[in-house]
Amino acid sequence: LLSLLILYSHISSVFLPPGSCCGTPSIPPVVTGYARIVGGEEAVPHSWPWMVSLQEYSGSHFCGGSLINEYWVVTAAQCEVYHYVAAGAHNRDSNTPDDVQILRPLLVFTHPNFNLMTKENDIALIKLYKPAILGPTVSPVCLSESTDSFFGICVTTGWGGYRSNTLHQAILPLLPNTDCKRFWGDKITNAMICAGVSGVNFCDFDEGGPLVCEKNKVWTLVGIASWGDINCSQSRAGVYTRVTEFRGWVDQILAAN
Repeated sequence: LLSLLILYSHISSVFLPPGSCCGTPSIPPVVTGYARIVGGEEAVPHSWPWMVSLQEYSGSHFCGGSLINEYWVVTAAQCEVYHYVAAGAHNRDSNTPDDVQILRPLLVFTHPNFNLMTKENDIALIKLYKPAILGPTVSPVCLSESTDSFFGICVTTGWGGYRSNTLHQAILPLLPNTDCKRFWGDKITNAMICAGVSGVNFCDFDEGGPLVCEKNKVWTLVGIASWGDINCSQSRAGVYTRVTEFRGWVDQILAAN
């Protein structure tokens, strides 16, 4: 597995006109190793163009999210209070009109069965008041289908609270739930997916951010960062909301709104 991670060094991308397709960054991401997001590997600026920062009125980042089209963002339901959605950010300390789109939420849909204690059904949708302007630095990720299966190596991204000003990335292996239950027992449900253990993990303020896997040469949203070790241990699995289990709910909300 380690050799596979090291060999996974360059991710190619075919340029498509902005907005014509999901999961195809105009600026290709480059992954040179595997490392924890916080203090790990800085991403090529704007190479994960669906990544958004959920922010308070003060501009403080506290959760991640993923743009799935120009009007909609998917995040974790536990990210309850947010006033702005910053799209196109790389350095979160330079949220200026020149390089970042500051968008306002219009509607928020939290999954009706979300449980804050257990983090079950940890998914929410944000409809933006005005659409994001799609282009080389802002474009959507593909949503996994309910019938999709994913294996192997994927990528997670985030700013990691106050410890990283620039967007960081980590590649990490998906784990079958049987292996994940060795860490977390019956807390793991079929609506969760685990990744990490081999020296990688997400951390505080990365919740709501994406876990993406490449399928048919496009990046697909497979998980939403949800919960894990309180100390962000790199030797324990991080737990993500399994997007395939909620594709029907997402489609229903988007169609009705």
